[in-house]
Amino acid sequence: MHKILKIVAAIISVLGIIFLGRIIAKGDDEIKAAALAGDTAIVDPMAITAYIILGLVLLFVVVFVLKNLFTNTAGLKNTLIGVGAFAAVLIISYVLSGGDAMQYKLQDGFATEGQSTMVGAGLVAFYILLAVAAITMIFSGVKKVISK
Repeated sequence: MHKILKIVAAIISVLGIIFLGRIIAKGDDEIKAAALAGDTAIVDPMAITAYIILGLVLLFVVVFVLKNLFTNTAGLKNTLIGVGAFAAVLIISYVLSGGDAMQYKLQDGFATEGQSTMVGAGLVAFYILLAVAAITMIFSGVKKVISK
């Protein structure tokens, strides 16, 4: 399996180098002019290669995280507690954030009340998580000073 992965990585690396060489050889001005005309054929192979690499990395991360979670039941319990706490923060944030009466201009119209509520929920969640992180760091520092 290790040899197969090394061969696949080498092939993808060589393809990436070839596609990058093609892009550099064309030059910025020619690529921009082609893109304005709707022709992205020179950049597409590089983008596809990047998407393939991203997909493989995400697949491996998910597989190994799930494998580790199911082989380590104590870790599974702690992970589920963390996911539950994060979900609780998101739910609380959504409940606390109300729709905004103002209308915000977007590129293709105005933001809906639902979009405004989601943005508000994101901000509230950020503030809650920021406060928790700050309190945790302060508590950890105070505990470290006291224990010395």
